Amino acid sequence: MLSIDVNNYSENISISLQGVWKIFSDNPALVLDAIRKEGISKKQAFEKYDAVIGVADVSLDIHDGEIFCIMGLSGSGKSTLVRHLNRLLEPTSGKIFINGIDVLSLSPKSLQEFRNKNIGMVFQNFALLPHRSILDNIAMPLDIRGMNKNKRLDIAEKTLKLVDLKGWGNKFAHELSGGMQQRVGLARALCADPKFLLMDEPFSALDPLIRRQLQDEFMDLSAKMEKTTVFITHDLDEAVRIGNRIAIMRDGEIVQVGTPEEIVFNPIDDYVAEFVAGITRLKIVFANSVMLPIESYIVENGPVPAAAKRMDEKASMSDLIQESVNQDSPIVIIDKDQTEIGVITRKELLSTVLEHTEMS
Repeated sequence: MLSIDVNNYSENISISLQGVWKIFSDNPALVLDAIRKEGISKKQAFEKYDAVIGVADVSLDIHDGEIFCIMGLSGSGKSTLVRHLNRLLEPTSGKIFINGIDVLSLSPKSLQEFRNKNIGMVFQNFALLPHRSILDNIAMPLDIRGMNKNKRLDIAEKTLKLVDLKGWGNKFAHELSGGMQQRVGLARALCADPKFLLMDEPFSALDPLIRRQLQDEFMDLSAKMEKTTVFITHDLDEAVRIGNRIAIMRDGEIVQVGTPEEIVFNPIDDYVAEFVAGITRLKIVFANSVMLPIESYIVENGPVPAAAKRMDEKASMSDLIQESVNQDSPIVIIDKDQTEIGVITRKELLSTVLEHTEMS
């Protein structure tokens, strides 16, 4: 039985890291003691102890149902950090709670059970087994769980439809494109219906067009299935596009955590400012912040034209501008329940473009 530590659990916080350190060394405890007592730097730890600090005193909370992006340059510690959540790596110090469960206290058997039932993983390397069919690859977590073959293949078939690969179940990995293989990797992670997804640069090896398509599909699936996702990326455009919040890492530390808007408009230091300097601010201004409420539009202009395009309230200005180029009608904005909540005309688009061009 997995017990919940009520002192470290909040209903809207799914994952909590508290003072997590990871030091790669023959004697990590000695190095950590020197860091705490003597204040030695990462460089000094390497020179004096031949130690590498992978994660440095990381504390953060991840909310239930959010897509939380962790990003940074190569070597910043982002992939090292995410591997602590399911104990692929053991921390040198700190605490990790997932749904209130102290992950570090689990026995090997309990940890295996916890991973299998609660955590799905998707990596840059698709890691599909070449001798198994696509359906068998997807069903593998259920096979490990001991589910009978007919039931697990039936679930795998349904999951295959979710990722738009119906009819490909009897094929093998080498018969699929890179984008299709990554869909299989995502389906395998979803098949056991985990509450949490850990995704380590899952789309970075794909061509830009396929990458954007999979981002769209993933966001749709995430919203429908209400998964809490930790998403690792080095691509700020990707983080801004899919993340509810973003954490920027440097040298194993969390430098700043915030929404895409907070990160881009209010960088905490020169490092973050330089990191976000290349992104257009139009990518982080969304439809629901510039739309005219639909009731106001109708009062001023009458009914919305039947031919008007409908777009999600989280569509970026870049997406709205592109759609506006293709049609003369205003754009109707809908919420997650497909309810019409607002309208954007070319006038609002132009005003917003001018405003944010002046701010840049």
